[in-house]
Amino acid sequence: MGTEPFERHGVRGWIHSQGDNRADAIVLTHGAGSDCNSPLLVALAEALAERSFIVTRVDLAYRQARAKGPPPPGSGEKDRASLANAAGAIRKVTSGRVFLGGHSYGGRMATVLAAENPLVCDALLLLSYPLHPPGKPHQQRTSHFPSLKTPALFVHGTNDPFASSSEMREALSLAPARTVLLEIPDAGHDLGRRPALSKLAVRVAEEWTAFIEGVRSAAGD
Repeated sequence: MGTEPFERHGVRGWIHSQGDNRADAIVLTHGAGSDCNSPLLVALAEALAERSFIVTRVDLAYRQARAKGPPPPGSGEKDRASLANAAGAIRKVTSGRVFLGGHSYGGRMATVLAAENPLVCDALLLLSYPLHPPGKPHQQRTSHFPSLKTPALFVHGTNDPFASSSEMREALSLAPARTVLLEIPDAGHDLGRRPALSKLAVRVAEEWTAFIEGVRSAAGD
C-alpha cells in the first residue's frame, strides 16, 4: 500500500492506494478547525486502504486558502465545489464506485452536495454529523435532508454535543435515502483519540464495507 501527495484540478491532499484502478474509491475531508491530516482521517484512510479502497484525503477550499481557522461565512459553495472536483478527479483514476466522506463540517458539505447533485457519488460516509450547534437543538442543519437520495452511513458518538442519538434518528427519518446510524458508545464529537483511533477506524471500515455491499445488493448489481 502506498501513500502519495495528490494535487490536480484544484484538489490538494493525499492518496492511499494498492494500485488497483478498478477498486472502489472514497474521498475523505475534514472538520471546520482541522485539515486532511487530522489523526481521525489518517487512521480511517489507512483502515480503508487495507480493505483495498482507493482513499483520498483532501483539504476543502477554505483550508487551501488559509492554514488555520474555521471556514469564513459564505465559504460553503466553494467548499462543496472543491469536494465535487475531488470526486471528479478520483473518477479519472478508477473504474470503481466513488464515495464521499467527511468529519463534521466536511460531512455536512458532502450531504449538501449530494442533495444538490445525486450523481456526484454513490454513497456517503459521515463522521459526527453536526446536526445543530451545541446547546442549540432548534438550529438543525437538515433543510436539505428531504432531497438526500444518496445512501449514507452516519457514525455518531453517543456523547456528541452536536446531537443526541435520538435527535440523529429523528433527523435521518427526513431523508428518502437508505441511512444507517452507527453509534460509538461514550464517544464525543472527535470520536476518539490516539491510540484508540486505530481500533475505531477498523470498526468503521468494517461497517462501511458491509454498508456499501448492502447498497450494491439493493441496487441489483
